[in-house]
Amino acid sequence: MLILLGVMMALGAGAVQLSMMGERSARNDRDYQVAWQASEAALVDAELDIDIKNAGTSTRMGSFTENNSIDFLANCGSSGVNKGLCLPNQTGKPVWLAVDFSATDSPSVELGDFTSSEFDSGTSGLKPRKKPRYIIEILTDTASRGDASIGGDQRYVYRVTAMGFGPRTDIQAMTQIIYRK
Repeated sequence: MLILLGVMMALGAGAVQLSMMGERSARNDRDYQVAWQASEAALVDAELDIDIKNAGTSTRMGSFTENNSIDFLANCGSSGVNKGLCLPNQTGKPVWLAVDFSATDSPSVELGDFTSSEFDSGTSGLKPRKKPRYIIEILTDTASRGDASIGGDQRYVYRVTAMGFGPRTDIQAMTQIIYRK
C-alpha cells in the first residue's frame, strides 16, 4: 500500500511539472507575440516616415526624395533628421546587426519620433515594456525599371529593420522589409 502511494505521488508530481512547463511555454509564446506585433508596428511607422504621399505625416520627408542619399550616414545618424538613417556597411557585418536597439543612446528611431504616431508601452498590463525602434538603410535600386545608365538618375530602396520588445525587455522580435517608393 505504501509503495502504491509513493508511485501515485510521483505521477502527481510529474503531472504538475508538465502542467507548469506548458503554462511557461504558453506565456513565453504570448510575450514573443507581443514583441513581434510591436516590431510590425515599427515597420508601419517607418513606412509613414519614408512615404512622401503621406505629406505632413513625417517631419523629415526631404530625406527620402529621389536621388537623395546625403542624410544617410555611416554607422547611422544619431541625432536630428539623420537619426536612424544608415549607409550600408561595405565590409563586416550588416548595419542592422551592429546597432544595439535596446541601448538608451541607440541611433535607432523610436516609434513616433518623426511621425507623431502613438504607441502604448510600459510596465502595467500586458503590453511592450518599451516602444519599438527601427533603422532605415538606403540601398541602390538595381531593379530593371531603374535607370542604370551613366549619368542617369540614381534610385534607391530602403531596408527597414525594426525591433519590438515584449512585456520583459529580454523578449525581443526583429522584423525587416525592403521598401520601394
